[in-house]
Amino acid sequence: MGAGTELLVRAVDALPDDALGVPSALPGWSRAHVVAHVARNAEALTRLARWARTGVETPMYPSREHRAAEIESSAQRPADALRDELVATAEALDAALAALGPQAWEAQVRSAAGRPVPAAEIPWMRVREVWLHAVDLDAGLTVADFPPDVVDTLLDDAVGTLSTAEGCPAARLAPGDREQSWSLGPHSDAPAVVLGAAADVLGWLVGRAGPERLEGRAPDGSPAPVPAPPRWL
Repeated sequence: MGAGTELLVRAVDALPDDALGVPSALPGWSRAHVVAHVARNAEALTRLARWARTGVETPMYPSREHRAAEIESSAQRPADALRDELVATAEALDAALAALGPQAWEAQVRSAAGRPVPAAEIPWMRVREVWLHAVDLDAGLTVADFPPDVVDTLLDDAVGTLSTAEGCPAARLAPGDREQSWSLGPHSDAPAVVLGAAADVLGWLVGRAGPERLEGRAPDGSPAPVPAPPRWL
């Protein structure tokens, strides 16, 4: 979690103030929107940590509309204020998690989508946010800049999440730089095969890269188009 936050903060700090207003890789969002979202996400996860510690229900966001309005408002703040918020909210989340005792880590809270999760999942929720949104800044970072263990854990998470989505293709993801493979989608005795570097497979799977660096194979091994995965979160 800390390494991803540091990567994101360094990327934001390296941008000139006026570059924060440039469009990000996320449709309709500037880089300032991405930074604002990550800061507001830290606050939302801090609320979950407080819920786990006190037992008083404090959801991540009151509503989708409130979340969107907060991000939009925050994105209009001066660059220095945004940078300060990015760091301060991350530090507050670290402190809130450090205050959790053994029982609190087992407490049930809810994700933004309403899914019941143990508080022990909060750090991973943050890991996913900071690493992927570092790419969304569109400031030169790609999934290839992630450490191998982060790539593999994100692949585990993305495959598990997307495999139950409607329309998910049956495919075996077989990165050439890994000894393991991942089974995407419903069970199939003859799945399609997706080949490429693990980081490129992850980027394609979570919508941070296209399929250009990947190779598709039909069940018989012949060349085939790379299937389209379901939309990521």
